[in-house]
Amino acid sequence: MNDHPTADGLLLRPFEDADAPALIEAYRDETLRRFTRTPVGDAEQAAHWLRLQYDGRAAGTRYSFAVLDGGELVANVALKYPAPGGESAEVGYWTAGPARGRGVAPRAVEALTAWAFATFAEGGLRRIDLLHQVDNPASCRVAEKAGYSFEELLPGLPPTYPLDGHRHSRKWLDGSR
Repeated sequence: MNDHPTADGLLLRPFEDADAPALIEAYRDETLRRFTRTPVGDAEQAAHWLRLQYDGRAAGTRYSFAVLDGGELVANVALKYPAPGGESAEVGYWTAGPARGRGVAPRAVEALTAWAFATFAEGGLRRIDLLHQVDNPASCRVAEKAGYSFEELLPGLPPTYPLDGHRHSRKWLDGSR
């Protein structure tokens, strides 16, 4: 398995304990907190968040990568692979406030997608979904820029997902997009 995705101008690598202060700083952003479910407001919460990433990688159910630009943590991108060997997975991501609007998220999502298919297509992966709530139009733009086609409107699932959502997908077609 290739260790990590690659993206033009960005370094993607597994998270490390040393990323905790940068995580805490990124999570100070109200927009990021609004669209994420696990709070990171202090060292204890950052350690918990990092442990979730490490445990997911060890279990083969979540491959999360720190996205660095010039050594600075600017984003997170993750392949959520709930059924190892399954036909579908989900991509998730967030971008730190100061890095928004610089094309970081589409490049990181595209890199993760290429890596995921290169790594897991032989085992059966055929589709990766990108899900977001309808009140997050920026994620719609990221999906489109990363080559994910709009597939369907999903009904909300309160209380966790109170609003309707979009499902965008990329499919593996004989080694291509």
